[in-house]
Amino acid sequence: MTEFSNDNSAPNAAMDGREQDAYGHAALLLVESVLHGLIEQSVFSVEKAVDLIDTAASVKSEIAAESGHSSPMVQRSLNLLGEISTSLQSARRS
Repeated sequence: MTEFSNDNSAPNAAMDGREQDAYGHAALLLVESVLHGLIEQSVFSVEKAVDLIDTAASVKSEIAAESGHSSPMVQRSLNLLGEISTSLQSARRS
């Protein structure tokens, strides 16, 4: 049997913040691209995709509230999710 591996393990703690941030940016770009592709192929509706983004934002807010973290990073994450939602909604108008 073939053994599969990937590079999805947690970033090394020795990495600086910029390199770790690159993982997050790449992941967000990939997810946004997949959602746009699914919408274009009528697999997903814009409304369903926006609901998913809204759910992600709610979960992010809940986790931050429960852990007592309301850092600028949390707000930036919520802003990015909002930007993706706006991008998806603009696809509906195109």
